[in-house]
Amino acid sequence: MTIDKFNFAGKNTFVRVDFNVPVDENFNITDDTRIVAAMPTLKKIIADGGRLIIASHMGRPKKNPDPKYSLKHILKHVSECLGVDVKFADDCAKAQEQVAALKDGEALLLENVRFYAEEEGKPRGIEKEDPAYDAAKKELKAAQKEFAKTLASYADVYVNDAFGTAHRKHATTAVMADFFDADHKMFGYLMEKEVVAVEKVLNNSVKPVTAIIGGSKVSSKITIIENLLQKVDNLVIIGGMAYTFVLAKGGKVGNSLCEPDQVDVALAVLKKAEELGVKIVLPVDCLAADKFDNNANTQVVDNNNVPDGWEGMDIGPASAKAMAGIIESSKTILWNGPAGVFEFSNFQAGTKAIATAVANATAKNGAFSLVGGGDSVSAVKQFGFADKVSYVSTGGGALLEAIEGKILPGIAAIKG
Repeated sequence: MTIDKFNFAGKNTFVRVDFNVPVDENFNITDDTRIVAAMPTLKKIIADGGRLIIASHMGRPKKNPDPKYSLKHILKHVSECLGVDVKFADDCAKAQEQVAALKDGEALLLENVRFYAEEEGKPRGIEKEDPAYDAAKKELKAAQKEFAKTLASYADVYVNDAFGTAHRKHATTAVMADFFDADHKMFGYLMEKEVVAVEKVLNNSVKPVTAIIGGSKVSSKITIIENLLQKVDNLVIIGGMAYTFVLAKGGKVGNSLCEPDQVDVALAVLKKAEELGVKIVLPVDCLAADKFDNNANTQVVDNNNVPDGWEGMDIGPASAKAMAGIIESSKTILWNGPAGVFEFSNFQAGTKAIATAVANATAKNGAFSLVGGGDSVSAVKQFGFADKVSYVSTGGGALLEAIEGKILPGIAAIKG
């Protein structure tokens, strides 16, 4: 069942959203992107005359309740965005009476589902090394199912619109779906878009396909790279991880961020790419600095010959030009990870060049472009390109696991 085809009139509808938004010391929301992103789904249910039950987590609370992570702090803003006076349930597992009192077109926000350890199904206060951990986890898994059953009892319909937590097999993101038949569980609009975007890049792509992978460490992205080698024509490697590949090929990296213990992994990637006919694109030059500081002395140097005492902080102009040419001639693009230390204003040029190329490919060449991962998303927003690419993922860890080729529990729970 899809959300567009379902009429929610008179139905109690449980929607799992991701309202894990950043707040300042006075609990003012500093970025409401995730709340705004869920509004099309929530407004559709309200407009149909559904009875809306909204559930989310916030932060990583270790106790129940934990006032610091209460969703009360965001209630007013959720009401303003939704256009209705949203009610609040102080205890997500004891909200039966408030749910029963809901009228058509009304909404109820449940307190943080992670106040209950049953949501995550992970024991609290016990280390994994503790002999008692396994027994506690087994007991909690049974309790997790009961917790999910309780929450499921509130509703006639279950909607998952929280792609950001789709990689977690939590009570409200996956287990709850077991209590609804195929006609009464579905993705929300946001989740639907995320699933379609990932599918389009990984399984329904138009060639040539280019993946741009950045970040600091090869070790944290190796499974992503290995999966992408089976899918892409070009793999553009930027950020700190590029220097591990430079080292693997016999280059000098100076003080650049590098993982010498991953050299064999990098060599294996290069060999596999050659076998598969995938073009690996590494930076040819870099903007090097004499210290990790925005105001450091800088020089553009050969990426394979970074002087001693200097470190690569961004791709250089020749790299940016070469990479832009490849990106702009692509029909499907995935971008995850910046080109350098773009949080420093003097080392933003490379990341901005990549963002510009992705936007140009989308607008001028009709490419489908998916941007995901915290730093890449921050970059496209900061440089004003968020509305110039095809899709900006809210996923974070969920997107990374999807790119790795993993089956996400939150998606499997709906799709089967």
